[in-house]
Amino acid sequence: MSPFPLASAPRLPGGTLIAFYGDDYTGSSAVMEVLSFAGLPTVLFLGPPTPAQLARFRDMRAIGIAGVARSQPPAWMDAHLPPIFQQLAELKAPISHYKVCSTFDSAPHVGSIGHAVAMAEPILGGGWHPLVVGAPAIARYQAFGTLFAAIDGTGYRLDRHPVMARHPVTPMDEADLRLHLARQTDMPVGLVDFVAMKTGRAEEQFAAERAAGARILSLDVVDDETLAEAGRLVWEHRGERLFAIGSQGLEYALVAHWRRTGLLLPEVPTASPARAGRIAVVSGSCSPITAGQIRHAVAHGFGGVRLDATRAVDAGAWTAELARGVAAALDALDAGHDPLVFTASGPDDPAVPALAQAIEAAGVSASEVNARIGDGLGRVLDEVVRRARLTRAIISGGDTSGHAGMALGIYAVTALAPLAPGSPLCRAHAEGAHDGLEIAFKGGQMGRPDFFSAARGGAANN
Repeated sequence: MSPFPLASAPRLPGGTLIAFYGDDYTGSSAVMEVLSFAGLPTVLFLGPPTPAQLARFRDMRAIGIAGVARSQPPAWMDAHLPPIFQQLAELKAPISHYKVCSTFDSAPHVGSIGHAVAMAEPILGGGWHPLVVGAPAIARYQAFGTLFAAIDGTGYRLDRHPVMARHPVTPMDEADLRLHLARQTDMPVGLVDFVAMKTGRAEEQFAAERAAGARILSLDVVDDETLAEAGRLVWEHRGERLFAIGSQGLEYALVAHWRRTGLLLPEVPTASPARAGRIAVVSGSCSPITAGQIRHAVAHGFGGVRLDATRAVDAGAWTAELARGVAAALDALDAGHDPLVFTASGPDDPAVPALAQAIEAAGVSASEVNARIGDGLGRVLDEVVRRARLTRAIISGGDTSGHAGMALGIYAVTALAPLAPGSPLCRAHAEGAHDGLEIAFKGGQMGRPDFFSAARGGAANN
């Protein structure tokens, strides 16, 4: 059960308030973080739960299922998402949420948000679908439908963002989310902008957009006022059931509205993470932010272990490379260093084009190789944690976290303590050796440069 006190007031409906599917693991854990630390106990399953697993968490106020749809083509979604959406529908929560990355990672051919929404609508229903992506707590802002993200206090329109404009899978070339989404769906997309919210005209604009035929309504969020107003629009117009799209900004917005109206306590004390004796980290992220964190960690006592990702184009060669990685990680532990196993250090690492060239030369699928890399990092972590009897581990990279998390055999996680916004420290629930493992799934763009050191030392990295 959650270590956090239940803070919901009687006026909130009983039972499950929010049922969500996350299109990657790191984003899914971010939703759990927002709700858990607001006093709403939440469980995140790392795959569709069995009835017995679900029964163990029957008292949770929010239930999520983490997935890997962000890195998958529409055909994969057709095969895998409908049963998951049906499972969410059976929870009978007033709000169902398709959780996407706060940088809206998606394209028509991979991670298509529009395709997923079209599949979910007949199952999860609702007369309209709010789209809430802005979240000031993680430096995401939406103004007039255009998404911005900040790094170290400097804001960038998303199509000019130094990370997202160069994303190796889904580079962002359109920051207006209405236009970006229009490439993925024919569903009409409208907007309630921040000016209407701040001048008391949100209801008027909402009604006008709905009358004009908008089925998806993008809601601006630029500050705490518009965050709470977005939450109000979602909650007051939820009807019998509502299917929403967005980042953890949706949960931030709902919590802000619930607190403003007295449905939730203003603040809920959160536990501080204890110091870990030793930890292990695996990273498949190509983000420059993660690259800085790797450099900081290696300079502060971690043992860096680079895997040659080009060997993943061949299953046998990759197995041998993983064995080498496990041995090197265990050697690092024996030498008094926490192992940090990684495949690349930023987008300019020569390993990135080398992998692309190896995939092309071998004539294999990039998605298959990327899944093999993520699974392999999970297998390395599994072996190192078991053999060294570690109690804390970190997986870095949104797509990596999905494949690596499945390789660990963990079926669910619950939040323990904050580490960095979007990357809480969690307790693993498993049938085997990893039950009780403390683990964090870190998005490539999350955390300060000292994230890995802070995760080892137990300090919150806000």
